[in-house]
Amino acid sequence: MKDGHQRIPVITAYDAPSAKIAQLAEIPIILVGDSLGMVVQGHETPIPVTLEQMIYHTSMVVRATTTPLIIGDLPFMTYSISVEQAMTSAARLMQEGGATAVKLEGGQSHAEIIARIVSAGIPVMAHIGLTPQSVNQLGGMKVQGRDLDAARRLLLDAEAVQAAGAFAIVLESMPAELGKMITENLRIPTIGIGAGVNCDGQVQVWHDLMGIFDDFVPRHAKHYADIGTTMRTALRAFADDVRAGSFPTEDHSFTMKADVLSALTLNGTEPHAGD
Repeated sequence: MKDGHQRIPVITAYDAPSAKIAQLAEIPIILVGDSLGMVVQGHETPIPVTLEQMIYHTSMVVRATTTPLIIGDLPFMTYSISVEQAMTSAARLMQEGGATAVKLEGGQSHAEIIARIVSAGIPVMAHIGLTPQSVNQLGGMKVQGRDLDAARRLLLDAEAVQAAGAFAIVLESMPAELGKMITENLRIPTIGIGAGVNCDGQVQVWHDLMGIFDDFVPRHAKHYADIGTTMRTALRAFADDVRAGSFPTEDHSFTMKADVLSALTLNGTEPHAGD
């Protein structure tokens, strides 16, 4: 797609219904991101997400799809202790979760790990810039690469993960000019999220794109729908109908055959007044 100058749409999904809808919309890549820690589990960061949880959510997405590339996120501290740990975690996400590829955060510091995982036959997507698993080290969810030294480090990070064998790289929350420079320097595709218009592709979080939450909208996100309002309206209508006794109706109820009802009544099974 990069060689053919085709922009690459990527969406996160964390369950079977969402993944099925993404496939019907002809999304070519689904990322089962550890962002589920925030948008599904209610945490402030993705740090509490475990490998077992990633395997669980990835397996749901895989079962619901046949055509998209499914990338599973390696969560916090499941690939940084040693190369062996990283390879074991990646293998589990592939074997038990059914992922087609894995994603991990880090640049030069993780090049050796990427190379070893790739050498085992596991495709790796890299991730640099704002790396949410390092939020405590970075001092929050902040734009990265704004000063000269930081920008140079990110350029070197991108080159390092490409040389290590990564097939693609996520560029998160960095100046658009830097995103453009990295994209032009690399042979592999760049997938941007808050990295400007010149990346080879763009990834968005399902809940942001659908407008499910409105209390906080990241600058890099765009609401393509207002599903949250629609859901709240539907739930209020349901609650009002239940309180008013207008749901369920006969159309939503099941009936018993007359002879069975008659037999129940004759056998004295029907409760008597005052019981």
